[in-house]
Amino acid sequence: MLKKLLGSVLLLAGLGTAACTSETKNEAGATATASADTYFQSTEEGVQDGGVRVIPITTAKGTFNVWTKRFGNNPTIKVLLLNGGPGATHEYFECLENFLPQAGIEFIYYDQLGCGNSDNPKDTALWSLPRYVEEVEQVRKALNLSKDNFYLLGHSWGGILAAEYAFKYQQNLKGLIISNMMMSCPAYGTYAQEVLAKQMKPAVLAEVRQIEARKDFANPRYMELLMPNFYAEHICRIPLDKWPEPVTRSFAKMNQSLYVTMQGPSEFGVAGKLVNWDRVADLPKLTVPVLSIGGKYDTMDPEHMRMVAQKVQNGTALICPNGSHMSFYDDQQTYMSGLIKFLKGVDQGEEKVRL
Repeated sequence: MLKKLLGSVLLLAGLGTAACTSETKNEAGATATASADTYFQSTEEGVQDGGVRVIPITTAKGTFNVWTKRFGNNPTIKVLLLNGGPGATHEYFECLENFLPQAGIEFIYYDQLGCGNSDNPKDTALWSLPRYVEEVEQVRKALNLSKDNFYLLGHSWGGILAAEYAFKYQQNLKGLIISNMMMSCPAYGTYAQEVLAKQMKPAVLAEVRQIEARKDFANPRYMELLMPNFYAEHICRIPLDKWPEPVTRSFAKMNQSLYVTMQGPSEFGVAGKLVNWDRVADLPKLTVPVLSIGGKYDTMDPEHMRMVAQKVQNGTALICPNGSHMSFYDDQQTYMSGLIKFLKGVDQGEEKVRL
């Protein structure tokens, strides 16, 4: 899914690089459903704090606070964002600010427990998929999201969380977006080993294998090999010295405990708590409109992403021809125009949106 970037990698990625394209015009944005006055109208009372709301979350280990921030106002389209990692932050979604507001689409940043601005209990017992599902449900209730307006977008690990939430609570959803995440961790592992690994240069792969065999994942050489030979090919295909600043900023804040507990230390498959997670057989149970997004060069098999759209009852596939795992950066226009068209199509009553 997404790995922590080491200090040398951050220097390589260029922390001072601009966040994302400054382009403000796109076809999907031309048909905004809300005027600027309505979209940017504040609904906060008292002191204005930029739409930030800290929500108390009840767990078996006590109550903790998670951070959310609302952007815009649209009573019928509210998109809650679930970041990947596991353990990254909402920040790598900041490119959405260049696209969704002009389309009149409200979205909500959210750092899951242990991530970013939210509390970090530093307790691996809380790094649990079922517990995170209940956390999302508590956030939904606190933000008054409902089947009349609630869209859930999960990217990478967030796609697992979004899907798992939908299997239990799809009656609360208006639409579901699974972005760049297969619905089977074993299948993901097979794809990483049998397809992606074999695309690397033999000498590079051999050295990577040696490091993994020694479980020497903290060795700087591991990331030195992976950045140009794996990350630059399959995570974000923008040149490394021009990687978007929100991506490097988010990765730099990765909760390594959460990442390793859920994902495992290797970049070639899953070895943590998610190792056996597989929901492919359950996909036909999803009746809510689903957008399944993949990229041709993604760490996730794009054909699997097409299959997800085919197996759910009302699915749409969006495969970004120039995209990788971070397709909303390296195939930005395709990703954003497809996402906006899906959201507006569902809002207009389409169960199965055609892109």
